Amino acid sequence: MSGGGRSYMMNHHLHLQLIRSKKRRKTLSLCVKADGRIVLSVPYQTPQREIERFILEKERWILQKTSESKRRRQEIDRSWAPGETFLYLGESYPLEIQHSGTQEPGLRFSFGSFFLCHASLRNAKELFIEWYKRKAREIIPFRVNHYSHQLHLYPQSVRISSAQSRWGSCSGDNRLSFSWRIILAPLSVIDYVLLHELVHIREKNHSRKFWNYLESILPNYKSQRLWLRENGHRLSV
Repeated sequence: MSGGGRSYMMNHHLHLQLIRSKKRRKTLSLCVKADGRIVLSVPYQTPQREIERFILEKERWILQKTSESKRRRQEIDRSWAPGETFLYLGESYPLEIQHSGTQEPGLRFSFGSFFLCHASLRNAKELFIEWYKRKAREIIPFRVNHYSHQLHLYPQSVRISSAQSRWGSCSGDNRLSFSWRIILAPLSVIDYVLLHELVHIREKNHSRKFWNYLESILPNYKSQRLWLRENGHRLSV
């Protein structure tokens, strides 16, 4: 259970969101989300002065990480110009704009390129998101089903979401949810995310038992997790 959502105003006009958690026993942790939010999670009874001291100690780190986050978000600003590339299953494919009057409005993928009708440019982002969602619905449940039968770990349901802050989740009653954005990643990384959540059916937390079991079925999971940390900001449009 978490409490509070207090926002701190730091130097340099940065806002920090404070989450007090009754589950967290000792440690204070900071993270900068993909959307640039700074979140500090602390044990529920942590004194105010200790929180403020921790923030002051970490200020340089926060500035560095928020600067990196801003740069990464700028990297994916789209111009929707011919030749601009878009990820799908870890590969980059160029965009072609079609001006032909006979071209159907919308977006299609063919022969290693994305084809966007010029008349649909104003809706380009929405069309790409819908295309990715459709592919995610085709591929992800199929692969979850494959691995669930291999491991005898059976989810109640599999849903494709628009989550921004997490790649996947497993509810207490074993309902799996995956962000459509992972369909941009290599298949090996997708499988890591799927297996990570499937293992949560057996182990509900990130205990040593969880990681040991995941490693037993996916020995190179650390390299896939590292890929997500370094490239996760690119999995968007």
